[in-house]
Amino acid sequence: MKYCKRCLYPENHPLGLTFDNRGVCSGCLVHEEKYEINWAERAKQFEALVSPYRSRPGTFYDCVIPVTGSGDDFYIVDLVKNRFGLNPLLVTYNTQFNTKIGIRNLARLTTELDCDHLLSTVGPDTVKKITRSTLKHLGDMYWHVLAGSQTFPVQVATKFNIPLIIWGVHGWMDQVGQFSHSDYVEMTKKVRKEHGLRMVDAEELIALDKTITREDVLPYIYPSDQQLEKSKVRGIYINNFFFWDSKKQVEMAIKKFGYETMKQERTYNTYETIYCQNNAHVHDYIKYLKFGYGKATDHATRDIRLKRLTRKEGIALVEKYDAVKPSNLNTFLEWIGLSESELMSCIDAFRDPKSWKKNNGQWELQDSIVRHIEDEGTASVALEVLESNEYVETPLIEPESKNYHLSGRQYMDAENKLAIEG
Repeated sequence: MKYCKRCLYPENHPLGLTFDNRGVCSGCLVHEEKYEINWAERAKQFEALVSPYRSRPGTFYDCVIPVTGSGDDFYIVDLVKNRFGLNPLLVTYNTQFNTKIGIRNLARLTTELDCDHLLSTVGPDTVKKITRSTLKHLGDMYWHVLAGSQTFPVQVATKFNIPLIIWGVHGWMDQVGQFSHSDYVEMTKKVRKEHGLRMVDAEELIALDKTITREDVLPYIYPSDQQLEKSKVRGIYINNFFFWDSKKQVEMAIKKFGYETMKQERTYNTYETIYCQNNAHVHDYIKYLKFGYGKATDHATRDIRLKRLTRKEGIALVEKYDAVKPSNLNTFLEWIGLSESELMSCIDAFRDPKSWKKNNGQWELQDSIVRHIEDEGTASVALEVLESNEYVETPLIEPESKNYHLSGRQYMDAENKLAIEG
């Protein structure tokens, strides 16, 4: 397996990587653009872009912002509302895998920044049905999360005549350098299908699985071309206009808005993905079982690029976290109605042969970044560490659990701060 000589990503990254003649991956190369861009000029470009949407006649909301309650959401909403003076409508697709801390942080977001908020909750049995299908046919338990979170904001924008959606980071640019910052790439139906939905859109899921009906997937059907043309909805990414540094953004949210953080089993990062019981846990464990790497690799790679970790330090974190079996696996199995062996049979069909091989009935990892600490050429492309990589763990208002919480408080005050009523 080929690995980047600067970061930790393998050549079988599902989003696709290329390497230059030094062995540095496309994600690292695009990241270098951040240090060359005139961000003050980009901020002016952002103001010029959003200005026509501000206080349009006959409308109330200037833009839609998709949120989950992550620390990055606080940064985006604060930037858009308080620095640039737009009135946003916040929208959330309810993944139904909510943590208590995630519910509190989402309530804190809408309360502290005083924003209107819409939440979409699909029937739980329908979500389970779709998830069983996507596990079987795609090896993916998170299809409904990506489909819902990338569809509901666009549905809202078209229905409420709000032609601007402001997304956070373009993940495919940030991770693997799929686009350059100079491309000013925007969110589209094509981007959503090709990179978020494993090339299987909602209508195609019906054809893939005869048990799935159109009624089941209605919440995941993207607005038609005619609707989009009529409403003139466009989706822009904040990271094209502002230096994206999630760690600093979350630490701003901690200090300014009281954002809560917590430890996670499968990564050292206490800031991100904590709103979901599965993102860095079962979902990420499945990614590890398919591609041989997990969330700690993602987080350490980014911190290496941001000059907070050496490659060697990042590999040590990968060795500590990536293979950890999540303790809440049984919670997911009970929720979905599968045994562990049934789940593994779904996943085994999608294991990448570059990463995994079966010997005597047992799957064995064929390679890992851990075996490439001293690869030739790594020293010559290494970045100097300039900042601390310490992640803050804040006190929790109430104990966390491994259970899924369908919904909870939508606002927060002195008498109403716990995640679950009662």
